[in-house]
This record gives sequence, structure tokens and C-alpha cells, in this order.
Amino acid sequence: MFRLSPLVLVLTLSACSWVPGMKMQADNNVSELEVPVMKGGRMVKEKTRIVPITADLIIARENARQQAVNKLPPVDLAKTAYRIGPHDRLLVTVWEHPELNDPGGEKIMPELAGKVVDDDGNLFYPYVGDLPVAGKTVSEVRTLLTRELSNYFKKVKLDVRVLSFQSHRAAIVGEVKTPGVQAMDETPMTVAEAISRAGGVTEDADMSNVALARDGKLYKIDVLALYEKGNSTQNLLLKDGDVLNIPNSKDNKVFMMGEVGKQQALQMNKDRMTLAQALAEAYGVDFNSSRPEDIYVIRPGDMNPEIFQLDAESPDALILADQFSLQPHDTVFVGTAGVTRWSRVLNQILPGSFTSIMSRAAFVGM
Repeated sequence: MFRLSPLVLVLTLSACSWVPGMKMQADNNVSELEVPVMKGGRMVKEKTRIVPITADLIIARENARQQAVNKLPPVDLAKTAYRIGPHDRLLVTVWEHPELNDPGGEKIMPELAGKVVDDDGNLFYPYVGDLPVAGKTVSEVRTLLTRELSNYFKKVKLDVRVLSFQSHRAAIVGEVKTPGVQAMDETPMTVAEAISRAGGVTEDADMSNVALARDGKLYKIDVLALYEKGNSTQNLLLKDGDVLNIPNSKDNKVFMMGEVGKQQALQMNKDRMTLAQALAEAYGVDFNSSRPEDIYVIRPGDMNPEIFQLDAESPDALILADQFSLQPHDTVFVGTAGVTRWSRVLNQILPGSFTSIMSRAAFVGM
């Protein structure tokens, strides 16, 4: 027994120092280590709370997701009509007054015909002078110009149309076939329309996490839900200055570690994967060497880390695992059983021929 005392001393040391592989440690339901966290606009260090995966948690997360969908910019149906702006080219045709029309009429090339709205949003027209047209629809400009020309002519009849749309633009970038800036016209440009004009998405597009930058804010749009479920709330109307970014999906991976069948990085399919699916794709949990009650999901977040724990000792927990959605860059860690850690220590510090003997002796209380 005296000759084994160094071994006993070794086994009483911290498992993190000697055990091959990692061991998740928690004290009072918080992480052992402090991690960087963004709070109040500055970086601080603090421990992360470990949250049990329960039915209440899953319900709360789904309700929060639905509320986030409702925070998308509202659609103002009153503003769907095209509003004239600076640099638009307008063609005005006045019947029975050819002197007011462009010489050559329809034969003039569109880029030379008509009149251009200046930087101040005014349209110069004979007799009338500068006419403020910015922000008005074609119909409103027609009414305004008819009224002004009626001061000089009787029974004025005219038509107004936009020859060149230049004032309103949106950029579509990322995983589309022809990224670039698109001009808006009389047809309201929705998210789906913009993607279609850009030639559609590439094979690497992440359609569930499309980002819309507008007025200094960033909105997440689930275009996949629009295409697969007909969720029209995701088909937003774009406006001047919007930037629509289709991200790449290749980086959307979940990392499997610990006592799983195969430690690996799993590619998410269409940004969808539950905890149960991830465990299955990693060839399950090794129940001979693992602690099923210590299945963790470590989520780095955007400087806002989270840790979730699933107690899978009961098979019922697999229902929760199948309803708990993972996110890109999540790490799933399955804890190691105490006996397994002890055996691995022996494998490191004892000759191979003695390992099996010492392991059996440990079980009988040597």
C-alpha cells in the first residue's frame, strides 16, 4: 500500500490537469472560467450562467423568436407607388400643344428625351418654371402640371411618365449570382424581387439569415421561411438606400466534443439542426464512458455567451433535445464519467501491462 501512495496522490489532483480530454466544471450553476462579455458598450469579464434545457426554456425561446419576427420594419402600403426624385428623367406629353413637347417626340433616344429632375427635386417646364416634384407620384405630378399650365392654356390634357429611374436604389450583395446596385421603378421591389433580379442565390447561400441594413439598423430576414412556408412577413418592401446581404452558409457548423461517437464539426443543413440531430450525426453518446446528465451546449453569441445543460439520464429528455434548436458555432460537449477519467489517468502513468490489473483493483477497493 505504501508503494501505491504516489499513485493515490496523483489521483487526488484536479482532473483538468491530468485527464486526457476536457471536463466541464461548474460551481453554483455558473461556468468555472470568466469570459469576455459586452455590457453597456464595453468589454468586461464574468462567469456564464448554466441554464438547464427544459420545456419552459424552449417555449420562452420560441416566443422570443416570434417577437423578433414582429420587429421587422412595417410595410406602408401608402408608399408603394413610385416617388419621383432627383436625377429621374420625365417625359411630359401635352396634347394639341406640340411646341411644349420634345422635338421628334418618341423617336428621341430615352437617355436624351424628357427632362431631368434637378438635385433640389425641381422639374423645369416652359411657362411654369421650376416645379417641385420630388416625393410625388406620377399621378400627382400630372395633376400639378395640368393645374399650372391651365393658367396659360385652355382644356389642358397631358401625360407624364418616367423614362429613366435613377433616384432610388438598393444594393444586393453576398451569395447572389449578380451582386450589385439595383434601380427601383414603378414595380415595388420586395426582397424576393431583388433576389430574382440579382439572378437568384448561389449554392452556398444561407437563406435563413439574410441581413437587411436600413437607416443604421440591421434586420434578420428568414427568406427560406418565405419560400418554403409562404411566410409573407419576410418579404419586405425595399426602399432607397437599403443593403440586402445574403450570407455564406459554409461557416454554419456545430462542433461535437467530449464523449460522442465521433468528435467532429457538423455542417448545418439550411441553418437547421436540433441537439438530438447533432448527437445522432456524431454517432450518439457513449453511455459507457459518458455522463448523460452532463450534455452541454456552449454558445459564444456576439460577445454574449450562453451555456445550456441537458440532463439525459431519462430517455424522455430526448424529446427536449429534439426541440432544442442549435445555432451556427455552437459547441455540444458530452461530459466524461468519473470511472472513465480514472482509467485514462492509469493509461498515462502506468505501463500498459499493469493497466487492466490496476483498473480491476480500483473497483474492488484496493
